Amino acid sequence: MNSINQLLKPVTTEINEKGNLSIGGCDLTELADTYGTPLYVIDETTLRGVCRDYKKAFEKYPHVNMMYASKALCTSAISRILDDEGFGFDTVSSGEIYTVYKAGVDMSKVLFNGNNKSFDELELALEVGVGRISADNFLELALLDEIAKSKNKIADILLRITPGIECHTHEYIQTGHLDSKFGFDLTQIDEAVELILSQYKNLRLHGLHAHIGSQIFETKVYHDEIEILVRELSRLDEKYSLKLDEINIGGGLGVKYTDCDCPPSTYEIADVIIKSLEENVKKYNIDMPSLFIEPGRSVISTSGVTLYTIGSSKQVPKGKKYVAIDGGMADNIRPAMYQAEYCAEVANKKDEVEKEKVTIAGRFCESGDILIKDIELPKLVEGDILCVYNTGAYTYSMASNYNRVPKPAMVLVNNSKSDIIIKRETLDDLISNDVIPQNLK
Repeated sequence: MNSINQLLKPVTTEINEKGNLSIGGCDLTELADTYGTPLYVIDETTLRGVCRDYKKAFEKYPHVNMMYASKALCTSAISRILDDEGFGFDTVSSGEIYTVYKAGVDMSKVLFNGNNKSFDELELALEVGVGRISADNFLELALLDEIAKSKNKIADILLRITPGIECHTHEYIQTGHLDSKFGFDLTQIDEAVELILSQYKNLRLHGLHAHIGSQIFETKVYHDEIEILVRELSRLDEKYSLKLDEINIGGGLGVKYTDCDCPPSTYEIADVIIKSLEENVKKYNIDMPSLFIEPGRSVISTSGVTLYTIGSSKQVPKGKKYVAIDGGMADNIRPAMYQAEYCAEVANKKDEVEKEKVTIAGRFCESGDILIKDIELPKLVEGDILCVYNTGAYTYSMASNYNRVPKPAMVLVNNSKSDIIIKRETLDDLISNDVIPQNLK
């Protein structure tokens, strides 16, 4: 079966009676006029559809917990929607914890992950009742036990391990191979377990946690990851009589950024994961563990597009034609950081046949601020609206104020209605935390 993560565009994308692109029943040019650009747009129908794809794909496994990887996009409204769809949350900072907490999420369904959690962050996690903390290193074990003891609490934890699996993805987003900043090496697990059993009495270990990367197009890696985790559960039980009953396999399923991308569906990976569990539980003679899976990009990416207004252009003699937009690397760093590729269309010129090859350049003062290279589009003029697809993940969440430019607004569209879910920053917002010392006044 196909799933929404395999689509390039939101499921509600269409051409309306005016000949303009429409998403969620909303004319994109009208959204640009109403809210300004750059503008992040999230289609609620697509987002909820992805969530339901995941739930349906894994319905055959009775002990599964879906945990949205909040780092992909964390806002109060998005948290509400995902909570409504039955997802928990994988958080990686106090800011993400606080966002889902204030959104009214059941904090027992929240996990706190990360390789260098601070004292204050761990303290907040315990205070608001985060359900699991994924312990990443020896310092964290000691610190967390100390904090939990001071509060007369028991911290429920998983051990994050590095399974030694390397995915065919960009090296910056590989998290499961041996040379990684994340997690305990397989050779360090016993030492960590022995510390928990003998010294850290305020820590309660439930299982193991691993990630194998991001934007994954392979399926076998999930099979291999599960075998490693199940084998370790069996080995720890045999050595320490330790009945661990949870495995968290992370997320990482890819999405379709361009027509060349062919990610597997949620149903394909579910089939691999469930079969691997059934096979390896028998092989290593343990009970069926609770399975936690943490999709992020594949949940939110396809539902999002970004709208830009076309500005200046430059034809290099005997070279490229550059067309500039009113955004770029500060609202989408991925092309500069990961050499990520995107597809785009002109929202107000869907009927035009004549096209030209252009390179979409950002407005920021960096030569590397190029959003899309060599794309065929209708001839662009100042004021046209460009729609870039599949930008729901890692755009706003990685956005900056580079060049002192305010961050864009974000709207949620559904049933021909649009609602602001993140306000556009103002110039006053930019200087709101600036302080001029008294001696300079």
